[in-house]
Amino acid sequence: MSLARVHNFAVSLDGFGTGEPQSRDAPFGHAGERLHEWMFATGFWHEMTRQPGGSRGLDDAFARRFEPGIGAEIMGAGKFGYPGWHEDPEWKGWWGPNPPFHTPTFILTHHTRPSIEMEGGTTFHFLDTSPAKALEAAREAADGKDVRIGGGATVIRGFLAAGLIDHMHVVVVPILLGRGSRLWDGLEDLEKDYEVEATSSPSGVTHLTFTRAGL
Repeated sequence: MSLARVHNFAVSLDGFGTGEPQSRDAPFGHAGERLHEWMFATGFWHEMTRQPGGSRGLDDAFARRFEPGIGAEIMGAGKFGYPGWHEDPEWKGWWGPNPPFHTPTFILTHHTRPSIEMEGGTTFHFLDTSPAKALEAAREAADGKDVRIGGGATVIRGFLAAGLIDHMHVVVVPILLGRGSRLWDGLEDLEKDYEVEATSSPSGVTHLTFTRAGL
């Protein structure tokens, strides 16, 4: 069976994956871009955004694991759009006409709408269902490849609580946010189900990987 994977999900030292308040002008609230500066410096990001340069070290090596073997993505409504996006029939996500997913992408939302086909192979599907049912639909669409659980923190936490994540890469960024959406709440003893590795980067972030025991 295909695996459910999380990649490049950044949290602060106090565990927040986004700040608050979120809006169309501030997708990550008061966190701004600070959780993702490590990735913006990588060659992976520069290539994806068609810019020259970028680092080729440890952060880049981890960032590049985002794409290989992925056949579908699941994300939450808060990653797809700003609060209230469901009231805008023209909203098609943050990423322009050619989103970076290039696969069927499933949005978990209480405000469903017809699927949206984008350039580059991304089609957005809108589901109001449980993590298990969403993963079932995504695996069918992935055609044997793995499914990426794209966030935000609430969605990843829900999949972890349901025991559905096989591999997870979390990047701990050395900042304190104090408020926002936390990843780890209610997940006591999570580490018992995984082999956990921590790798410190010269950039100051720490890469944590959780791989389900026995994989």
